[in-house]
Amino acid sequence: MRPAFQPLLLFIWHMCLLTTVTADNVCNRPPEENGSELSGGQLFFEPGTEVTLSCSQGYSSAGGSRKITCKKNGEWTMRELKCNPKRCPVPESLQNGKADFDGIVYKTVITYSCLEGYILDGATQSQCLHTGQWSQPTPECRPVVCDLPVIPPYAKIVYDRQFSGDTVEFGFGGTYECLPPMALFGEKRATCTADGTWSEPPECKLVTCPVPIVIDNGFLSFAELREHGYKEKVKYGCNNPYVLDGTVEVECEKTGSWSRIPECKAPCKVNIERGRIFYKGLKKWIEDFKPNQVLHSESVTVYCLDEKRSCGYPVSMQCRDGQMPIPACYNEPSYTKYKFNSGSLPSEIKQCN
Repeated sequence: MRPAFQPLLLFIWHMCLLTTVTADNVCNRPPEENGSELSGGQLFFEPGTEVTLSCSQGYSSAGGSRKITCKKNGEWTMRELKCNPKRCPVPESLQNGKADFDGIVYKTVITYSCLEGYILDGATQSQCLHTGQWSQPTPECRPVVCDLPVIPPYAKIVYDRQFSGDTVEFGFGGTYECLPPMALFGEKRATCTADGTWSEPPECKLVTCPVPIVIDNGFLSFAELREHGYKEKVKYGCNNPYVLDGTVEVECEKTGSWSRIPECKAPCKVNIERGRIFYKGLKKWIEDFKPNQVLHSESVTVYCLDEKRSCGYPVSMQCRDGQMPIPACYNEPSYTKYKFNSGSLPSEIKQCN
């Protein structure tokens, strides 16, 4: 009977031991907290038991006692060990891209992305490991590549800079030009876009302008009376003493019309018989103003009288295509006053301030 009784005793002893270990006054295994932990696999500790903590993987000690003790109430004494997460190196800057991250300590993650027109070559994320190193190297943002563009008929492209090979990178471009007398319709700029294709090319179309007109009192300089192509130019001139109002040279535009055709404007006459005028920096009696002619857009000054203040003042008038009205304030003197008392005229007396 003794052999059969021994297993029963062992079972009773084991149950008593388990009851003692799991009683309310024992301490449970201290959890991992703030980067510190307990080594080993023991789950329960009796009051008075002292254990030694260590910093968890990925953390470094920043001082403080490593010891904690199980108290009679089943709680551990306060932890004093300070453990800080390990730091990884400052990540390299990502050219033509960006790196989003909140820190560079253990477990933090960097997310990489590229700007439009660039493709990520490498990992999209990298984590700071317990070793203090990043899990992945910094990737690169490589530019999108385009084949050379198709040149439209009758056109050429002037690239921004010289290059070699038969491909170019995102952002590279040039300017389209049409061969004369063709005109360009569409986008003049050519660019390698973010999707690896070129921007829409323009068209070169034939544009002609009608035979240039002959203007009144003017002429065409060395111009053939024929239709002209886009960008071709002709020159105009005026017969003396007419003055050209507009540009001497006009150009055939892409609308099929000429730029603004100039006009020949007529000169003017100073329509007073007696008085003094001011013209091109000189004062002159009207009878000495020969020839009595003012060209289009030129100005002449006559003098009016301020009766209240008994002083004279100048008033300017401008020639506009043969018309130059005399100011209403001008009073032409009598023959007698003009001949024998000219010093009393508005042009000769004290001038108003």
